[in-house]
Amino acid sequence: MRKLVLWFAALFVVLVFTPSSFAMGHGESERAIVLASFGTSYPAALKGILNITKEVEKAFPGVTVRMAFTSDIIRGIWEKRRGDEEFFSEHKDIPREIAYVKGPLATIADLQDGGYRTIIVQPTHIYSGEEYTDLASCVAGLNSIKTIKPRYRPFEKLVLSRPLLGTWGDQHDYHGDLEAVAEILAEDVAEAREKGAALVYMGHGNEFYSTGAYIEFQQVMRRRYPDVPVFVGTVEGFPSLDDVVSGLVSHGVKVALLKPFMIVAGDHARNDMAGDDEESWKNVISKKGIRIITRLEGLGEKPGIARTFVRYIRETAEDNGVSLGNE
Repeated sequence: MRKLVLWFAALFVVLVFTPSSFAMGHGESERAIVLASFGTSYPAALKGILNITKEVEKAFPGVTVRMAFTSDIIRGIWEKRRGDEEFFSEHKDIPREIAYVKGPLATIADLQDGGYRTIIVQPTHIYSGEEYTDLASCVAGLNSIKTIKPRYRPFEKLVLSRPLLGTWGDQHDYHGDLEAVAEILAEDVAEAREKGAALVYMGHGNEFYSTGAYIEFQQVMRRRYPDVPVFVGTVEGFPSLDDVVSGLVSHGVKVALLKPFMIVAGDHARNDMAGDDEESWKNVISKKGIRIITRLEGLGEKPGIARTFVRYIRETAEDNGVSLGNE
């Protein structure tokens, strides 16, 4: 009997003095940022995502930052690598947490379960296409959860920020976002100018969703840098590789600097763009007598792009009355 009494006493102490992680009491002031990326399975390409993450952590030191990958396939590849000691010994610069990155829904759920009720979701997608729209639907669905007592709602604030090239609405005019990104890419234009080359970007695009943002960004670049021919194409959708080739030929281009217009220089950049397959952008364009220079650098590796996402997070916080502490 005495042992039973002592056991209940110990249990009482644990229940009373251990902070609860349930949303109803603990964590109302806990804040987190979720960086939602498509992801990549290429170790070298992770630099783009990790650079953005580091910049965000530096900007908001009092806020928890979590990565999330929207691609099921990418997450599956990293899951298989979890116990691969040889792989991680060969890639010491890759944090182990990459192998445990979840999708946005699970990441948000884990944070909420840990007491975080104020969460900003920052996509690293290029534009408001299919991936961004699906993410927005996910966030809206979570925000639709109602409880009998409002204080038991899972989130105090769960808000979605905008992709790199902005999105619809008049709160933050996407034209300004296009101009800001174009200004950051002045270094790419300078490299093309130095080599007497046209600047060609390969974006991902989408076969079933409007890719007009790419052609609009191309026009912004051309207006800003009229002395260097700039072409933006997509793997899926418009403008296609055929459109890019047609433009290069009609402009009489002799040299083309080829770069990915993606956050990471992963599979598409290394194979579809710069691969040895005869259908790669490099080889298709080369067949037109144009000399190709390729650069395998994701946009996320550029400091200016990483700082752009920091700015978007800060603006989203201000728009929604979220304090991110001493930034």
